[in-house]
Amino acid sequence: MAIDHDLAPPMSPPVETGSDRSSAPWSDRLNSILRHDVPASIVVFLVALPLSLGIAVASGAPVAAGLIAAVIGGIVAGLLGGSILQVSGPAAGLTVVVSETISQFGWRTTCFIVVAAGVLQILFGLSRIARAALAVAPVVVHAMLAGIGITIALQQIHVLLGGSSHSTAWKNITELPEQLMSLHGGGAFIGVTVIVIMIGWKYLPAKVRLVPGPLVAVLAGTMLSLVLPLGAERIVLNGSLFDAMALPQLPRGDWSAVVLTIITVALIASVESLLSAVAVDKMHTGKRANFDRELIGQGSANVLSGLLGGLPVTGVIVRSATNVQAGARSRASAVLHGVWVLVFSVALASMVEQIPKAALAGLLIVIGSQLVKLAHIKLARRTGDLLVYAVTVLGVVFSNLLEGVLIGLGVAFALLLWRVVRVKIAAEQVQNSQRWLITIDGSATFLALPKLSAVFAKVPSDADVAVEMTVDFLDHAAFEAIEAWASQQTSNGGTVEFVEIGGARMAHATAGPPARSFARSVWDDVLGPWRRDEEHDNPVAAGVAAYHRSHAHVVRPHLDELRDKQDPDSFFLTCSDSRIVPNVITNSGPGDLFTVRNVGNLVPAAGDASVEAALIFALEQLNVRSVVVCGHSSCGAMAALRSGAEVPGVDAWLAHAKPSLERYRIGHPVAVAAQAAGFGEVDQLGMVNVAVQLEVLHQHPAVRKAIAERGVQVSGLFFDIASARVIEVTVDGLAHIEDAGRRRRVAPELV
Repeated sequence: MAIDHDLAPPMSPPVETGSDRSSAPWSDRLNSILRHDVPASIVVFLVALPLSLGIAVASGAPVAAGLIAAVIGGIVAGLLGGSILQVSGPAAGLTVVVSETISQFGWRTTCFIVVAAGVLQILFGLSRIARAALAVAPVVVHAMLAGIGITIALQQIHVLLGGSSHSTAWKNITELPEQLMSLHGGGAFIGVTVIVIMIGWKYLPAKVRLVPGPLVAVLAGTMLSLVLPLGAERIVLNGSLFDAMALPQLPRGDWSAVVLTIITVALIASVESLLSAVAVDKMHTGKRANFDRELIGQGSANVLSGLLGGLPVTGVIVRSATNVQAGARSRASAVLHGVWVLVFSVALASMVEQIPKAALAGLLIVIGSQLVKLAHIKLARRTGDLLVYAVTVLGVVFSNLLEGVLIGLGVAFALLLWRVVRVKIAAEQVQNSQRWLITIDGSATFLALPKLSAVFAKVPSDADVAVEMTVDFLDHAAFEAIEAWASQQTSNGGTVEFVEIGGARMAHATAGPPARSFARSVWDDVLGPWRRDEEHDNPVAAGVAAYHRSHAHVVRPHLDELRDKQDPDSFFLTCSDSRIVPNVITNSGPGDLFTVRNVGNLVPAAGDASVEAALIFALEQLNVRSVVVCGHSSCGAMAALRSGAEVPGVDAWLAHAKPSLERYRIGHPVAVAAQAAGFGEVDQLGMVNVAVQLEVLHQHPAVRKAIAERGVQVSGLFFDIASARVIEVTVDGLAHIEDAGRRRRVAPELV
């Protein structure tokens, strides 16, 4: 979750910057600062200067307060903060709050509030709760910024037209027609010029855009005001930057409102700084931000800014993104940008007084409008959070920022609660059957009782019913309602079959207080082996019962289509080993594989009645489209064959595999490839055995006929148990099976 203003340079892949280089030699550090950080700091200074002035004007604070905050934010937060490349200063996100605070308490008391908010931020950092500030719904943050942007634009459009902004958004809207009737043409022309330059700047060539657009726009507006007789009102500085510094004043009465404002400023400044730090981390590959230290740095900057008569300070994504894109490598860039603002404010203050207010108004209108992101609105619509977004925006614009955010969070929490506790319940008659299916999906609580009752009423009282429960929470009230209905259904001559897929089970509902339970994994529920420690005398029977309870209904519709005829795709010959599950490793279902299993996955050349009958039946009666032989790693048959150990009752059968052993000993290409791939000798023999079985199959009359007439494919597989990977085996090599069925040869230079 990150604040992303359009004024920031376009996001590009993370660059290799962001190291504080604290362990590098001084000469290298100095060289890096001169080569990278100094040029970057100048670019950031050129962006920060007009923004700082505009935010001060929009806040109703002394113009110098914006410059003081820019200096302190750059130097203090740059030195002490936890984000190496973040640049801090006055931010648009606090403009509305500061404006209201100044209107309510006055400027010097506002400075006291900034100091207190800074102290609170330092406490946040010391208590190590920085990451908790990120636990805000992104849609609320996006909407908060949009509300701030709309409020700024509504205020500044009056300034652009030659008037003054009003205290509320509603007045700014209702008084706009009258302001349009009495607009100041010169100021409006300058403001519109600034807006046009700002909007069009991103469409100019990259070399031109090396100069910051805000700076060019404000300079152009200023030049127009000097060249043309437009009579534009200009910024007024009361003395130098040092003259503007003033100690804060303690509040007089109404401390509850003061405390609330302090908390508001601290929370907004902290959240915006942390979100900006998160965004900056995504832009570079260097050291990650320390969020607790970042809050300490931001708090320290606010304490000093408030003491000296400056605006509140936050991390600002516009300047930070510019810093990264300009090639900054360390904290020096942010610190130096603050130094340049200080030098300019002291030495060239008279230049600031040449800037028309309408130029800064145009700049702020663009900044405000760009805080309203169409992408954020579309995202809120896709994720079902559009109501939260709209309510938060309206709350921020027509009430105040804190109340708007609190309302937005309340709506977001209510929506979350509704999504968590809601349950989907439906009943329908199974097609071409007298059976009914009831599905219960979600959290079954007492809140679902009316819906449960309504759905149960749709089902005939004597019908056979399957109740499919994908439930993660089941309280006693819901359990009792379901149980009572099932009992009544049964007493009326119907049947009720419970299919419990979710983690919350009917059998556990009265064993203790309800708790949220999650379904076991697919491995545990479908593929996992029987648990030897379960209290079952007959694990097969227990497994069948679990299948009936959880998954029989899933395969029932598919099996119903196959009840009269099978139509497998492949004849699949594999080993009898219990670790091989053909349908799992081929991602197939019932009816896909015509499977034959024997010890060692052999196709006896002399013929074997069982294998022979299955092969011919599959090819000539079922018309399978492929014939597959699948071996596996750690095969006991191959181990016995290689060692020559006698295995009573199996030796006669393993005699059919002696050709595979002979081919392995003389260096079969498959064995060479398997050895190069790191497989042991038993597995090498197992792979050769698959290749030899393929050769036998290619010589079989029925297989040859099927290949010639229908293009039947004959292929080999080898399942590596340890890695759970399947490798293709050919008559002369190995290949990895990649996504979408692509093959990649194993050790191609050796095969």
